[in-house]
Amino acid sequence: MAAESPETLDALCEQEASLRLRIEALEEEIAELESKCFSSLGGTKREGSTGPNTNGGQGADGDDDWEEFQAPEWCVPIKANVMTFEWDRLAAECQFDAIVMDPPWQLATHAPTRGVAIAYQQLPDVCIEELPIERLQTNGFIFIWVINNKYTKAFDLMKKWGYTYVDDIAWVKQTVNRRMAKGHGYYLQHAKETCLVGKKGVDPPGCRHSIGSDVIFSERRGQSQKPEELYQMIEELIPHGKYLEIFGRKNNLRDFWVTVGNEL
Repeated sequence: MAAESPETLDALCEQEASLRLRIEALEEEIAELESKCFSSLGGTKREGSTGPNTNGGQGADGDDDWEEFQAPEWCVPIKANVMTFEWDRLAAECQFDAIVMDPPWQLATHAPTRGVAIAYQQLPDVCIEELPIERLQTNGFIFIWVINNKYTKAFDLMKKWGYTYVDDIAWVKQTVNRRMAKGHGYYLQHAKETCLVGKKGVDPPGCRHSIGSDVIFSERRGQSQKPEELYQMIEELIPHGKYLEIFGRKNNLRDFWVTVGNEL
């Protein structure tokens, strides 16, 4: 049997890489569809199914699905509806040095396209605007995860809440094999997410400059689960600071962070 030419081997390797990426994308879509099926069955998981729950680690009825989940010992999780939470009481007790937000931005259409299903509730921009962020921080930084069609809105929110845009962080998503994890997009396939950074007032106590990097290379995990490297970067920027995450999920609970969300 004749040996394969180098050109043929290269083509086969490229085809294999493309197929692996497609398989990973299909596995995620299957997990999302399973999650929707579980919801329609009242949150009951099918016997023998190993698909991950993409609803922030909770079943459709809000009960915990993570039987073996243990929260970090020194984290402060607050399970609450962020729209009705008593933010004034929290602000009276603590002014935060860093605030992280991953808003459930409302997409242009409610109908999922190209097999993409959104497993968490989406909020209209007007609801996110009503959050009293300006009361929670006198001096410090805000980190807002943003999707492509919400950049302008995120900048408007920063201005409304009293922040000046100072930087942004790009998270380049990777697969378990350290390949670029491409996702769906209207014109281009998306392989990154962006976190905008705003500053209010003066530097918080102990703030350090020129740390870390504005690019994070990290594995894509559960739906909407953000990279741990962001939290490490914030803790390096403001050592021993007071940290708050809004719209938080179990999978990002962290020691010495206050996390508020309805999926904890």
